[in-house]
Parts: sequence; C-alpha cells; structure tokens
Amino acid sequence: MAFRRNSAWWLNAICGGAVLLSQAGGAGAAGCLDLPVQGEGVVASVIDPRTLRLADGREIRLAGIEPGRERYDAEVAALSALTLGRNVSLHGADDGPDRYGRQSAFVVTEPGRELVQRRLLAEGGALVGIEVLPAECRKDLLAAEAGARAGAVGIWMARDVIKNAANSGDMVTRIGRFTVVEGRISSVREVGSTVYLNFGGRWTRGFAVTISRRIIGSFEAAGLAPKSLTGQRIRVRGWVEKRAGASMAVRDVGQIERAGGD
Repeated sequence: MAFRRNSAWWLNAICGGAVLLSQAGGAGAAGCLDLPVQGEGVVASVIDPRTLRLADGREIRLAGIEPGRERYDAEVAALSALTLGRNVSLHGADDGPDRYGRQSAFVVTEPGRELVQRRLLAEGGALVGIEVLPAECRKDLLAAEAGARAGAVGIWMARDVIKNAANSGDMVTRIGRFTVVEGRISSVREVGSTVYLNFGGRWTRGFAVTISRRIIGSFEAAGLAPKSLTGQRIRVRGWVEKRAGASMAVRDVGQIERAGGD
C-alpha cells in the first residue's frame, strides 16, 4: 500500500520533523502545505461538499475535514466558489486512490496558495476530520474551526453542533453520523483489550468512548493518559456507533482535546 511505503516520512511529520514553510503564502497553514505535492490540475466540477473532479477526470477527496451535511447546498456552493475553474496543487502523504478511486489531498488554489480546507473551516463550512495528520497541520485546522465557532458563522450559527455527551437520547440520534461531542468523563474502565471513557453513571446506557489498549502509549505520550482524564471535560470527534449504548471508537490521539471549563 502507498501509505505503508511512505510510513517513515509520515511518522516523522507527525512527530514534528517537517520544516515549516517560510513563504508568506504558506503562513497559517504550514503544516498541511509541508506535505509533498502529489499532482496538480484544473477543477472542472464539484461533486459534493468535499469532492472535486479535475479536468483530466481525477476525483479529489478533501483530506482532513468532514462537511457539516446539514447545509449541503450551501457547502457545495462554497466549495465551488473557491475552486471551480481554478488551478490547484494537491498535497498529501501519497497519491494512492481509495477504494472508490478518489485521491485524498490537501488542495491549494493558485495563485495565492490558499488552502481550501482551511478556508472552509474558517467560514464554518466543515468540521476537522479524524485522519492521522502531522501535528502542525491538525493544530492549524483546529484553530480555523475554533475561529468559526467563536464567530458563530456557517454551521456554528446553530448552538447544538457540539453534542452533549451526557444526553444519551441525543447521542442515540447521532448513530452512524460524524459528530463532535463534549462532556465530562465520569469513569475509566478497562475490559479485555478495550479502555472505556464513560460519560454517564451507567455505561451500558450512557455514551462512551472506546480506545484499544494497543494504542494507549500514544495517548500517554500526548499527555492524555486515559486514567488522568477522569473528571476532566473533553471534546472528542468521530463516528457514533451502537454498542450497549451510543459509543465512539477513537483510533488516533488527535480525536481528543481537553475542553476545559467547569
């Protein structure tokens, strides 16, 4: 697989080994733009809020973000305004297609070297996704998302974009959907090969985050050791699943943030 062929470089980038761009055009998005260029082209059409078709027929899936979905037409229009007919360069760890034949990439418009993902996030047209990303890239995307949230623009005009983990009924309605969830961890339990971060008194009914014990070391290295999170307020993003109750599988440390607050 192309990802494995590039695994050494990718790990180095995640650990901060990539050199930040010094050009003015790369300011504010350096981590993402440090990924190697994996092609270029002209955008011929916009398929959906995160998929472009180039003039040569290639389909490009915007990496690092998830559309809000509740504003589908507006999000397609925003992506069209940013990219349609524009020359773009494609940045990524590799150019291998996914199972649907799409190339995942960070898309930069020319001239001006504007990162499309960052612009969409800053305008409240998307959420930061859960792909494994270089640390500086994820930091920048989260900052753009936070700015839109603070300004209550785009999807953030609605007050319930971030779901309350304590509201189990609300969480059940999110099963099968990408969701950002916030709440206080009431307990941490280990059952077999899985660590459960529970947000309610009864884990069989309340919302829980699950983490494989095989990757706990990466959380400890990032200062997010599961046991240390007991009583802490966190923000987590991913796909809500149905187990005993609603749950979310966390496979990368970047999915969790300390939310602060009381």
